[in-house]
Amino acid sequence: MKIGFDAKRAYQNFTGLGNYSRDLIENLVQQYSNNEYLLFAPKDSETPRLDFISDYNNIKSIFPENKLNKTFKGLWRSINMEKAIIKNGVDIYHGLSNEIPRVRVKNIPYIVTIHDLIFKRFPRNYRSIDRKVYDIKFKYAVKHSDLTIAISQQTKQDIIDFYKIKPEKIKVIYQSCHKNFRKKSSLNMLNSVKNKFNLPENFILNVGTIETRKNLISVINAINIMKIDIPLVVIGKPTQYMNFLKIQMKKIKFDISRIIFLENISIEELPIIYRLSSLFVYPSLFEGFGIPILEALNCEIPVISSKGSCFKEAGGEY
Repeated sequence: MKIGFDAKRAYQNFTGLGNYSRDLIENLVQQYSNNEYLLFAPKDSETPRLDFISDYNNIKSIFPENKLNKTFKGLWRSINMEKAIIKNGVDIYHGLSNEIPRVRVKNIPYIVTIHDLIFKRFPRNYRSIDRKVYDIKFKYAVKHSDLTIAISQQTKQDIIDFYKIKPEKIKVIYQSCHKNFRKKSSLNMLNSVKNKFNLPENFILNVGTIETRKNLISVINAINIMKIDIPLVVIGKPTQYMNFLKIQMKKIKFDISRIIFLENISIEELPIIYRLSSLFVYPSLFEGFGIPILEALNCEIPVISSKGSCFKEAGGEY
């Protein structure tokens, strides 16, 4: 069977959606090697995160061929990809990141994975134009796919509530995390990463984009109120929310030097930093799944997370 995937995120995104895409593809190739896997992506990438593709002879990457499609990549993904799907004899198509082509091939099943509908729950965190685009894409995908995969019961319920999709058309399949989080780290590896990033002997860890919804301010307030003298290490891409944090820290006279900010950490180094930490804190207000919780637990680190949303699904019973 030939399985086609929307692999845009696998090639261009190196956090949540990209990790999901790559891990799913690699696991399927390993577990179901009799199939052929076709990765449809608007452009190539030289990231080492895709090195596994060259290890298998049943994976093929499909990129736009003519100048028009190479220039207008969105047009290719939404409309002109139909020709590439037909040409390559795809038997089933899976949109891995919330959307499927607007022009779909007749007589082949379409699947879409919906990761979350956070833009519907927290609209003020998104630009108006982005919300409209997401809404159009997500609504079309769930209404025109033969099966919708939700990454949590919370996401399934949101799809039902916001888009009125019948529950029987949605299947919950939980995410996994990268295989590196399940590997043991040698003492040399631990010491090497610790020295590279000048990490303290004991520290509290937080992982995730530094944005409003991730609620980092609650960790800072808790450390301040409880007079905790253990440093905080934060791994994530900063946004405008960082300005808010600085203002709030100044108000409560919190010494920003007590926080070590890191970003662009490799998938080899990240699990080691988890293992070096004393405690992982994830105070996010809402998630589609909350994969950092799973990463920390696989690294055998104690986790404090928020209540509600999908957090019990990712971390288990309290």
